Amino acid sequence: MALRDTSLPEPSGPPTTGCGAAPALDPGDRERLLSGRHHDPHGLLGAHPVPGGIAFRTLRPYARSVFVVVDGERRALTSEGDGLFSGVLPLDAIPEYTLVVRYADGEHETADPYRFLPALGELDLHLVREGRHEELWKALGAHPMTHDGVTGTRFTVWAPNAQGVRVAGEFTCWDGTALPMRSLGASGVWELFVPGIGEGARYKFEITSRYGGRFLKADPMARRTEVPPATASIVTASEYEWSDAEWMAHRGDTPVHEAPFSVYEVHLPSWRPGLTYRQLADQLPEYVKRLGFTHVELMPLAEHPFGPSWGYQVTSYYAPTSRLGSPDDLRHLIDSLHRAGIGVIMDWVPAHFPKDDWALARFDGDPLYEPGDSRRAEHPDWGTYEFDFGRVEVRNFLVANAVYWCEEFHIDGLRVDAVASMLYLDYSRDSGQWVPNVHGGREDLDAMRFLQEMNATVYRRAPGVVTIAEESTAWDGVTRPTDSGGLGFGLKWNMGWMHDSLGYIEHEPVHRKYHHNEMTFSMVYAYSENYVLPISHDEVVHGKQALVSKMPGDWWQRRANHRAYLGFMWAHPGKQLLFMGQEFAQGSEWSQEHGPEWWLVSPGYGAEADHRGVRDLVRDLNSVYRGTPALWQRDTDPGGFQWVLGDAAEDNVFAFLRFAADGSPLLSVSNFSPVVRHDYRLWAPDAFPAWREVLNTDAACYGGGDVTNPDDIKVEEERITLTLPPLATVWLTPLQ
Repeated sequence: MALRDTSLPEPSGPPTTGCGAAPALDPGDRERLLSGRHHDPHGLLGAHPVPGGIAFRTLRPYARSVFVVVDGERRALTSEGDGLFSGVLPLDAIPEYTLVVRYADGEHETADPYRFLPALGELDLHLVREGRHEELWKALGAHPMTHDGVTGTRFTVWAPNAQGVRVAGEFTCWDGTALPMRSLGASGVWELFVPGIGEGARYKFEITSRYGGRFLKADPMARRTEVPPATASIVTASEYEWSDAEWMAHRGDTPVHEAPFSVYEVHLPSWRPGLTYRQLADQLPEYVKRLGFTHVELMPLAEHPFGPSWGYQVTSYYAPTSRLGSPDDLRHLIDSLHRAGIGVIMDWVPAHFPKDDWALARFDGDPLYEPGDSRRAEHPDWGTYEFDFGRVEVRNFLVANAVYWCEEFHIDGLRVDAVASMLYLDYSRDSGQWVPNVHGGREDLDAMRFLQEMNATVYRRAPGVVTIAEESTAWDGVTRPTDSGGLGFGLKWNMGWMHDSLGYIEHEPVHRKYHHNEMTFSMVYAYSENYVLPISHDEVVHGKQALVSKMPGDWWQRRANHRAYLGFMWAHPGKQLLFMGQEFAQGSEWSQEHGPEWWLVSPGYGAEADHRGVRDLVRDLNSVYRGTPALWQRDTDPGGFQWVLGDAAEDNVFAFLRFAADGSPLLSVSNFSPVVRHDYRLWAPDAFPAWREVLNTDAACYGGGDVTNPDDIKVEEERITLTLPPLATVWLTPLQ
């Protein structure tokens, strides 16, 4: 199949006989075939009945000679020029045959790609046309297979505006001339089965646009890619055998909003720089399990050309980044996390894609994945294209992609990036830069329908999976079911809580009384959606400082503030998310080149106890949290929360009760002032006559001043009297 060096001497071969002359090609057909613009190369190439027998024709650029082999006998085909060879054999029917192609470096016997019927079924094509193929990755892309008893790879691609499409790869020296694909009609799909090509082969599609331009494109459905900056797609098939059946069977036993859910957010390439997926599998599950998180959230894993984009500018939506290993290596990592009892959430980016000319942008020479209207196509913030959510095939590409990660990689959740930018037509656009919807509004109705379809499909096909929206506005019904008019997400990031609480904690304690409502306002809307409280990577980069460095005061006070804030966060209604490095109070902003500053907790570092204490606190927060249903069982039920003290602005104190389904409570008290408050009286329900501390962020083991309370705190006249440590959060539960 490959192009050959014709400077070498021609090898000799066994004796052959010739063929009769084949009918000449129509000049127009010939020109379109050779220029890559023919929609039906199978009608010209391969074997076809003609008067006098069966005509054979093949296109083999740079071949010295070509033979057709029938019943073990070679017959030489005649050169027609331009790499075309043909001949007629006096046969009554098309036989089983192979081709022997002689190049300067030797002979190569192969089955003829143009003797096969399409390897894609009519049902697949119908579903592609309708935009309802929920397993699109099984229909499009490159698939090693056996077709009519011959092993090879089926290549299929959606390019409805192309004049012609050809397969180019390392096996053709990146010249697609020999492998034109056939159009499968109104579906816009092009197909070709290429014998002899298997796993590991690198390829692209050579597309001729309707305007005559010719260019190479990576496969939008590629399931493996070269390591960037190389951009070719790679033929692959999974051989992985999963061992997480028990996890998969039971991960959905409890609805996520009624279950413990604390998330460790990870950027895999920089968590331990230089580790592969398989090496990460030896370290990450054990670390996350030791800290007690229920889930990891992996920043985008789909292939992206620019590493510092952190994966948020995706070019290959179906291919895990090859920087860390193969797709099966990633499966091994996820399997290892599941075996450790840890769920896996993946960041997913359906809002936009980059403009790289070898990828999705203007894929077949026209806007295809992006809208044709430039006012809709360009994302004003990120220099990218937005998806055309009004096109059924594009919606299908994305919906099937969500299903793909859940089914093929056993992903337990999708955190959907930049939802607000999808939902509003005027997002980051001035007047005149956007077009209202049919009702005259600013809502993107197509994007809304896409999100509803994606959520409904994922929840139907992948039981136990949760979808999570990063949505920064007050859009109504983000986590409401789709059958009730909502978008259908399981959870939503609480960006309001994040901004307000960080704003409060960054103030000097003396000024916090003027911002007290920033910590209490979240409870006004806490039950409008199912929330996650996110302290994510976005809050510790681009000059925003690490979490501990946002805090005022000296080093002791900053760490105390950090610990108190985490205690408040873990007790507040909603699920928790913490970005790597913040679990041990890393003082520097996150760097994707260097990752977390692990040396801060390594033996021998002078201040290691300072950082190790914070890490131990996170471990204990998770442990108590998971063992205390009051902290998670009624996260979405207003009856699961009660203010004990919400107006103590002068004291910088917040106190509230959380209740489990059986009524058992936990009392959380936070003192965000740097003074000890002795004999601090709080209301307590008289149903519980005595309480005890179960967690105190000021404990000496966490690096605090060890201001604690006795083990038996009596309730007297519906009041308990506490000593509140400075810059600390205390959790109490009733004595049994």
